[in-house]
Amino acid sequence: MRRRGFLASPLALLAVKTWAAVEFPVVRPGVALEFPRDHGSHPEYRTEWWYITGWVKGTDGIERGLQITFFRSRTGIGEDNPSRFAPTQLVFAHAALADAANGRLLHDQRAARAGLGLADAAVGRTDVHIDDWSLKLSDEGYVARIAARDFSFALRFQPTQALLLQGERGYSRKGPKPEQASYYYSRPQLAISGTINEKGKSLEVTGRAWLDHEWSSEALAAEASGWDWVGLNLADGGALMAFRMRDRNGGTFWAGGARRGADGRERVLAPGEISFEPLRRWRSPRTQAEYPVMLRLHAGDSTYELQPLLDDQELDSRASTGTIYWEGAVRAREGGRLAGEGYLELTGYWKPLRF
Repeated sequence: MRRRGFLASPLALLAVKTWAAVEFPVVRPGVALEFPRDHGSHPEYRTEWWYITGWVKGTDGIERGLQITFFRSRTGIGEDNPSRFAPTQLVFAHAALADAANGRLLHDQRAARAGLGLADAAVGRTDVHIDDWSLKLSDEGYVARIAARDFSFALRFQPTQALLLQGERGYSRKGPKPEQASYYYSRPQLAISGTINEKGKSLEVTGRAWLDHEWSSEALAAEASGWDWVGLNLADGGALMAFRMRDRNGGTFWAGGARRGADGRERVLAPGEISFEPLRRWRSPRTQAEYPVMLRLHAGDSTYELQPLLDDQELDSRASTGTIYWEGAVRAREGGRLAGEGYLELTGYWKPLRF
């Protein structure tokens, strides 16, 4: 019960109205990302996340989607308090398994204040954990261990390509103002190996994954209500990321993306080169939120039809990050042929998103 109270306590902290007057650093263009240092945590910034999504095929021949995300948040609370228990940093985590046979997403979440060995996000290297959930980077690649209620992961993610710096060499615009930005890089085409355990059944799996690492101090722009984002590992070995920030009327407030070709050449996609066109919507029977789960994506000179592995991939994270959104495995088809697989994230459809 003590451990459960420790893990639940960040939720009360989020409701605190009196925040310390702290200075959060601003994301600026022209700052060169440095590795391996920038694989680690940046605790001076307001928010940060490490996000892995992938498609795997088990020894049973079935394809499944999986997602692992660790978040770090600087609260602005207790920074002048010498106690190791001061809630200066919070750590959250989400994990999900998409299996069409279940009919809906299996997911779990954790939340804790950093410290005392129970939760942390290391500086200088990817090493983040909450209790027995962890994500670490070594010379052999990333290792994730997740022990959720209905499933568990013991997985390796081996890089096969160079880092993909998003935006202007890692400076990714999220709006028309220069400060509306994040530092952001991706690792597409990660080779997955390991085991998943679903409801007591253990399976060896292989597949491909996508990793995003992003950090910023800027809250979502007041004009924006949420975003649509997709990361695709393309069948020819290329990669595509595209997003749009939606305004309060459902239009596009800002957009962007990046493409890596099969030949390794990279191209930044400007706001006018990205559009998401809903083709079919799905209404959640639990929240009544309606999501455009099937979309036509225009990205540069390419057009893809995004089709979900299953419709019900709604993730209720009110017990950690405080919102409900759709995050699911999708196939990308171009001209009727399978062009790639990845993940689609749809936020702000339940309620306008606020950090």
